[in-house]
Amino acid sequence: MAPLLAVFAVCLLSSALVPIAGYPNGRVSVACESMLPQHGHEPQSQPEHNLTVDKTVFQPGDRIKVTLSGSRFNGFFIQARDAENLDGNPVGSFSLIDDQISQLLTCGGVTDSAVSQTSKSRKEKVEFYWVAPDNGPPHVQFLATVVQKYKIYWVKIPGPIISQTNAPPMAPSQPGRLSTASLTEKPTSTITKRFSSSGCGTSKFCVRNPSSCEPENNDQCFFLSFVKEASTVLVEMSGPSQGYVSFALSHDQWMGDDDAYLCVIEDQKVQINPAYMRGRTHPEVASQDVLQDLAWRLEDGVIQCAFRRAIKIPSITERFDMSASYYIFLADGDAEDGRISRHLRQPLITTRMYNITGSPDDVGGSRSPLLIKYHGALMFVAWMTTVSIGVVVARFFKPIWPNSSLFGKQVWFQVHRILMVTTVVLTSVAFVLPFLYRGHWSKRAGYHPYLGCTVMALAILQPVMAVFRPPPHAPRRYIFNWTHWGTGTIARILAVAAMFLGMDVQALNLPDPWDTYTMIGFVLWHVFIDLLLEVHGYCLLQREFDKMAEDEVEILNPSRMHNEGHTFKKIVLTIYICGNFAFLITFLAAIYQI
Repeated sequence: MAPLLAVFAVCLLSSALVPIAGYPNGRVSVACESMLPQHGHEPQSQPEHNLTVDKTVFQPGDRIKVTLSGSRFNGFFIQARDAENLDGNPVGSFSLIDDQISQLLTCGGVTDSAVSQTSKSRKEKVEFYWVAPDNGPPHVQFLATVVQKYKIYWVKIPGPIISQTNAPPMAPSQPGRLSTASLTEKPTSTITKRFSSSGCGTSKFCVRNPSSCEPENNDQCFFLSFVKEASTVLVEMSGPSQGYVSFALSHDQWMGDDDAYLCVIEDQKVQINPAYMRGRTHPEVASQDVLQDLAWRLEDGVIQCAFRRAIKIPSITERFDMSASYYIFLADGDAEDGRISRHLRQPLITTRMYNITGSPDDVGGSRSPLLIKYHGALMFVAWMTTVSIGVVVARFFKPIWPNSSLFGKQVWFQVHRILMVTTVVLTSVAFVLPFLYRGHWSKRAGYHPYLGCTVMALAILQPVMAVFRPPPHAPRRYIFNWTHWGTGTIARILAVAAMFLGMDVQALNLPDPWDTYTMIGFVLWHVFIDLLLEVHGYCLLQREFDKMAEDEVEILNPSRMHNEGHTFKKIVLTIYICGNFAFLITFLAAIYQI
């Protein structure tokens, strides 16, 4: 009973573990030219922070201490530029005073020409040195972008101007000028009714999840449609979310280098912005200038947004040509103050590339990669079915079919061996699949991969020990018996815990809380059958003892005690196998539908 209770306890504890993830900060080289943080909001106009220097005159090679201070802030980005050409490339380089809060960046091809934060920790002052170049301009001005919150920031705050020794005064006709290229919001209209799937596959290209769901009357339907109109495309997108819904066009089925579009809830409104995904990082939000006819609606937890975009925008490389073919991503998640969080589940990804402005189609997709589906399915087959049946047969069915053999060995032994070898083979194949998919170790799957590796090692260890087991009546046979039983029990406990965790990893993510309750049901089903057979065996043993005289107990034949009740055991085994297959088919069907 102790191992079975341990299984249950580990499962319940494991199901409560939730991995936490965040985004790196400060690596903002994409903002080198504009100094915009790409947050999709308009910068503040009145700065609350100051840049100061310890010298106002410099010569090549001089180190000038620069200090940024003011009200508490999270992020910053600082450069020095030609004071007479503030839209030009950065000048000089920086060196750090405290590398715990500051880091150096390369901008405009100049190494260490900008400095930014290393984390989101709140700060009131940062300091570093600026090193004057050999061929610097006569006058240099420092500029700072400061982020207080995601949507509260200042761009190109003007700092002090420093000049080279004997430099002529700055010409009055060429004052320093700042270009913030602020992201102003376009006017939007209100959508009056829910989108309809009418015309999907005939007059418009649609992506739906679940497949063929109807957005008009299904609150759980994720819907995306494209309608070509002359040289533009009308996009409609909706889905249940408390934060955001988004889609992206991609050249492959991996996140990165994708043309994305976000509909994000902020202050009971929906912000609609294009974005660009440069990797598995936070999207870089861009200006709404490339979008027209923006509209949105929030109702009953469903986000709706619509906009129109030109099919080709050759002047902006991040905006893909919509007349080409792409994989389509459809994602959702949480948002705070207009800043989206990493999606809590895998985005829907179409199974192949589509041309959304070509022939109309009505397609679905999967929120789980095919290799991960196979991984989950094979693990369920191995550790819910083959290993469970093999253990029950070895433990309770040795006396059954005493006069029958299979391939020259007792039936129970051959059945046990075949099922255990099958378990090892299935586990080995399933173990390799996530590495084929990812190409490396996953850092976002929590404890699941660690448990999986342990289970794989124990599964291989079992047949290796069996090959070198001593004969049945050898003096040390009991050591093998206990080791074999203990290793197998630990492997099964860890496998169930791994399945509990694996059901909620992003790449699979079976429906909650259905998956947890169903897995608990399977564990209870196994415990029930185990107890039933234990109680049955105990009752048979007691009956045999009652029938025999006290002096006959010492010469009692164990095989004789178990000859009775075979029919009952066979019925229980049949029911157990059917029950296991019922649980297995339930989980396989859930994986298929993701």
